[in-house]
Amino acid sequence: MDGIGDDGFDGEDLDPDAVLWVRGVDYLAGWRAATQAAAELGDALMAAGVDTAGVKLRATAAFDGSGVVRLELSAAAAREVAVRARATTAQWRDVG
Repeated sequence: MDGIGDDGFDGEDLDPDAVLWVRGVDYLAGWRAATQAAAELGDALMAAGVDTAGVKLRATAAFDGSGVVRLELSAAAAREVAVRARATTAQWRDVG
């Protein structure tokens, strides 16, 4: 899982021609917010018992400067998340 300080940027994903930078937009603030959110999501997945070996989180900024977190899961990790989400949802229904 890519986290704060990890080398989560793969040069193959960079397409300079696909990037439009708008003067006055604070992309760095959005990226920072996304980096923090990605770390929180990674921590939550680990706390939920998800094997994070099959999880990749990437922080980016959208065209408007807002933060975006991209989540990529292996099939096994996606199934783990689905099982845990269903179990949690069932618990919430039982409490209500």
